[in-house]
Amino acid sequence: MKVAIIHYWLINWRGGEKVLQALLELFPQADIYTHVYDAQLVAKKLPGKKICTTFIHKLPLAKSLYQKYLPLMPMALEQLDLRQYDLIISSESGPSKGVVSRPDALHICYCHSPMRYVWDMYPDYKNSTSWLNRLLMIPLVHYLKIWDRLSADRVDAFVANSDFVAQRIHKFYRRSAKVIYPPVAVDTFDLSVQKSDFYLVLGQLTSYKRADLAVDAFLVNNKKLIVIGEGEQYHALSAKAKNCKRIQILGRLPRTDCLDYLARAKALIFPGVEDFGMVPVEAMSCGTPVIAYQKGGALESVRDGISGIFFKQQTIQALNQAITKFEQMHFDPKIVRQQAEKFSTQYFKQQFSALVTAQKTHLS
Repeated sequence: MKVAIIHYWLINWRGGEKVLQALLELFPQADIYTHVYDAQLVAKKLPGKKICTTFIHKLPLAKSLYQKYLPLMPMALEQLDLRQYDLIISSESGPSKGVVSRPDALHICYCHSPMRYVWDMYPDYKNSTSWLNRLLMIPLVHYLKIWDRLSADRVDAFVANSDFVAQRIHKFYRRSAKVIYPPVAVDTFDLSVQKSDFYLVLGQLTSYKRADLAVDAFLVNNKKLIVIGEGEQYHALSAKAKNCKRIQILGRLPRTDCLDYLARAKALIFPGVEDFGMVPVEAMSCGTPVIAYQKGGALESVRDGISGIFFKQQTIQALNQAITKFEQMHFDPKIVRQQAEKFSTQYFKQQFSALVTAQKTHLS
């Protein structure tokens, strides 16, 4: 069986790329297609793998300005000749599922999220940009919505990374989706039973992840917070916490340092709404409980009172009340880790392999 995996872009190494890596373990001979990639990243993370690209990769400054070329990506996908492939797996968050496959080929889409900047978060993106960009966005997003909906009909089977995403797939595409949680290499995280006195925020410092809420809460609660990550909020958060020694904004750190902080943290603070969110599972793999906003993928990964607790509103008061409640509770690191083991890479590969077999049988 000839296999192609279509991944939106290979510029960073985050949750979507870890799914790609697990898929390549299942299908080691698969060819990889993407819009644009970072050669150094691929050489480090996917050594020896050949990457095929759309014409986006050849455009000026594509590696840094790839998101500016979003309007061209639907056309670029449709130019790919995939007639030689029996199985096509699209990894969808940015545009990737819109490829045209052979009529008898099987196309499975692993959907991390329908494009949020086109659908449910479009008003947020539109309101956060300049008036000129807003004028340009209106017709562009209208076109992308039409294409995105039509391209969903090219998929034989959808897989969602959470029930939260499956609901959005049904809402926007009117398609059902099997839920297979993304793989977390639980065995690569060391269980730590000795915790320090700091709380941790780890991840991209973008607005919807709400690291700003955590910083605001810790400015008034007299507790220690460490924030690790880079992104659009980094400078604003650094300025906000400048005169507070209890709060450290460390920026991007090597993975070994991130793992060390994850293992030693009293708890991970997870104040945003994620489609799934691998960081809470990684924290639990270390035996570190999670204090999460009660919405999105965290509802499926964190067990309330067992591996963490929730707060119901994205407010300073609600988060600090949850922290106070947390400090009155006891969490066994070994039991916390047991919750994380439900999201192992082995389980992901078993589930996905069974899905492919079932879909092949159905088509035949």
